[in-house]
Amino acid sequence: MMSLEGPFIAAIIARLVDPKFNLAAYGVAFSFALIVEAPVIMMMTASTSLVKDYSSLRKLRQYTWILNGIITLVMLVLIIPKVFFFITVDLIGLPENVAHLTHVGTIILLPWPGAIGFRRFYQGVLISNHATRRVAYGTVIRLMSMGSTALSLFMFTELPGVYIGTAALSAGVTMEAMSTRFMVRSILKRFKSAPDQHIEQVGIALPLTFQYINKFYYPLALTSMLTLGVHPLITFFIGKSHMPLESLAVLPVVSSFVFLFRGVGLSFQEAAITMLGSSKENDQVIYKFATVLGLVLASMLIITAITPLSRLWFSNVSGLSAELTGLALTPLLIMGLFPASTVLISMQRAILVKAGKTGPITHATVIEVLTIITVLYVSIIRFSAIGVTAAAAAFLSGRLAANTYFYFKTRP
Repeated sequence: MMSLEGPFIAAIIARLVDPKFNLAAYGVAFSFALIVEAPVIMMMTASTSLVKDYSSLRKLRQYTWILNGIITLVMLVLIIPKVFFFITVDLIGLPENVAHLTHVGTIILLPWPGAIGFRRFYQGVLISNHATRRVAYGTVIRLMSMGSTALSLFMFTELPGVYIGTAALSAGVTMEAMSTRFMVRSILKRFKSAPDQHIEQVGIALPLTFQYINKFYYPLALTSMLTLGVHPLITFFIGKSHMPLESLAVLPVVSSFVFLFRGVGLSFQEAAITMLGSSKENDQVIYKFATVLGLVLASMLIITAITPLSRLWFSNVSGLSAELTGLALTPLLIMGLFPASTVLISMQRAILVKAGKTGPITHATVIEVLTIITVLYVSIIRFSAIGVTAAAAAFLSGRLAANTYFYFKTRP
């Protein structure tokens, strides 16, 4: 359901004034928000794994609040005009009109990182207590809030598209965070009345301490920061590529469409963490499910990419011009295997997290990021490739490199 968010907002922006500039500004502003939220993106994985009683819940919640405060402060520093325009105009090379649109969009996204950390912490608690339906209910609320905000601003204001898109994102995630906190209240009440656990569970020591949380969570946070931190580098390389502005406009549309298919694979990580380890027979069932899921998702995306469905989506649904639609087709086909590689990496990470071994997850991410940078450098700087096509090739190459590393770390 979350994967519907990107295509919906892109379709709204594409139907407003100056779609090319606003889509590019939206993509860059969203990338900045993703970078800032990186330290808390794995909080759902941490709370799924570590929260076993009220004492561990309270300790990890304090840790989450500290992280939320830090990333919100970073966001405030980022939107200082001198800092922001140095990054966007001097370093990345954005046109001034796009940089100004991006600046306001980033300011509107100020609540985004803290709200993400807050709701992902409580979503992990819901998942570990088998209340996954409530996570879905929260996403429904997010989509309804996002959609109603976007449509209202679209119909009743003349705001630029990037302002409407970022306002819709902020409204949706804030409402989701508030609703998730409301839905977790019965579990918190049960935790308060139950005795704390003082045992060792699959390498997880209870009661939790900040020192142990740091040791467990640091590799996960670093993984997110490396993964999402590569986005400014991608924007930088695209700015030096052939057809840079068109590529910046098309990339968020292609990425959001691919997310429709790979989003299911991302969700599988926490589910696998919860279910793995009860018996070898059950583990085999989970492995088979992951295999089928990856093959189905990749097949669906590839079929869409090689048939007129892709042109129909980008032109009629997303509202791209004929020029931008044609530009989107090749990178979409290149990323055909990305959903399968996402399911695989979720399974591989779950195996390691379940065993309390989070270090290799960071090592795999370093390999992925270095591969992405290498492919971008060779394809854009050396061969003057179209930016969005080079980015698609880099994303897939990096993910496959990480999958390969994990294969040797997770095999029996």
